[in-house]
Amino acid sequence: MKIKAAVMTAVGKPLEIREVELDKPKSNEVLVKILATAICHSDLNTLNDETTPIPQVLGHEGAGIVVETGESVKTCKKGDFVTLSWVPYCGTCAFCRAGKVNLCESAFGPMFGGTLMDGTSRLHLDGKPAYHMSLLSTFAEYTVVPEMSCIPMPEGMPAAPACMIGCGVATGYGAAVCAAQVRPASSVAVFGIGGVGINAIQGSRVCGASQIIACDIKDDNLELSKKYGATHTINTKNVADVPQAIRDLTEGLGVEYAIDCTGNTKVGAMAFMSTRKGATTVVIGAYPADGKLELPAGGFHRYGRILRGSFYGDVNPFQDFPRIGQLYLDGKYDLDSLLIKKIKLEDINEAFDAFHDPNAKNMGRYVIEFDK
Repeated sequence: MKIKAAVMTAVGKPLEIREVELDKPKSNEVLVKILATAICHSDLNTLNDETTPIPQVLGHEGAGIVVETGESVKTCKKGDFVTLSWVPYCGTCAFCRAGKVNLCESAFGPMFGGTLMDGTSRLHLDGKPAYHMSLLSTFAEYTVVPEMSCIPMPEGMPAAPACMIGCGVATGYGAAVCAAQVRPASSVAVFGIGGVGINAIQGSRVCGASQIIACDIKDDNLELSKKYGATHTINTKNVADVPQAIRDLTEGLGVEYAIDCTGNTKVGAMAFMSTRKGATTVVIGAYPADGKLELPAGGFHRYGRILRGSFYGDVNPFQDFPRIGQLYLDGKYDLDSLLIKKIKLEDINEAFDAFHDPNAKNMGRYVIEFDK
C-alpha cells in the first residue's frame, strides 16, 4: 500500500514528506493505522547520527488502530487501539525468563540495522528498500510493527496522550515505580526536569512519596514541576553544594531515592551523593560512551547505597502501559499538559527546530495527529 511518511534522506537535514510503499505484515507482525505520534529527542539523535541507515522513516512514539494481523499474532486483533513499544521482547531468552523483559537483546540487532525482527524491511522508497526506526517508524499514516510492540490500551484512551506513553512517559514513570520502587512516605530527588524527569516525579507521586525534590537549571521547569507533584525545588546552577542542600531538606540525612535523568555524569555523581545510607540511585539518562562516573571510594561499603542503571524504566509494556493509561483515565496522571502542540505531518520540521531553541518548552511533546 502507498502511504505518506516523514523520511530522513540525509544526516542532519530536514525530513521530507514522501510517498512510501508499505508491504503487508508477515506472520508475527501487525499493520497499524497511526492516529497520533509524538516527537522525542531520540528522533533528533537518530537524525543526527552518522550511522543511521537511510532513507529511514523516523518516529517511535505512536498509537493507533490495528488494521491487519499476521497469521500467528495472538496479543491483539483487528480494531484494537494500541500504544506502540519500541522495545519488543522475545519472551524466551535468559532476561525474559527472569522477568527483565526491558533487557531482552533480541530487538537490538534489527533496531540498529533499521529492519524488523527478521532482518528485512517492509518499507520502499522509489522502488528501493527504506529503513525502519526502532522497529516502528510512526511518522507515517500506517506502519507494520512486531506483534510484541502492540500494547492494547484501556477503552476510552485518547490517541494523543496514549502515544506519549510509549517512550518518555513510561521511562520516567518506570524509573520511580519499577526501577527505584519508591515506597510510600519516602523522599525522592529527581535530577533533570524534562520530558522524562517530569514523569519520574509523577511516578514518585503515584507511589506515595511525601517529599519530592525537583533539581534542574531552568527556573521555569522547576516551577512547573510543582504541578506534577514536586514538593521542593533546587536550581542546581545557583547552589554551591547541592547534596548539602538536599540533606538540609531531609533532616540532615539525604533522600531515600535519587533519579538521574540528565545523561550528565557529574549530575549522576551529585545525585548519588545526595542520598542517605541504604538509599537507591537510579540512572535513567544515557551517559556518553566515553564518560566517567566518579564517586568517593572512602567508606563506600559502610553506607549500603545502591547505584543502578535502568533501561526503559524497567517497565513491562504489557503491564505498565495500560496501568499508566488507566491512571490517566482516573484523573491520577497528567498527560494532557505534556502535549506542547498538535501539528500535522507536513509541519514536523517545526518540532525538530524547537529542539534547537533554548527557550522552547522541553517538558512535553509535539504530537502529530492524523485524520481519524
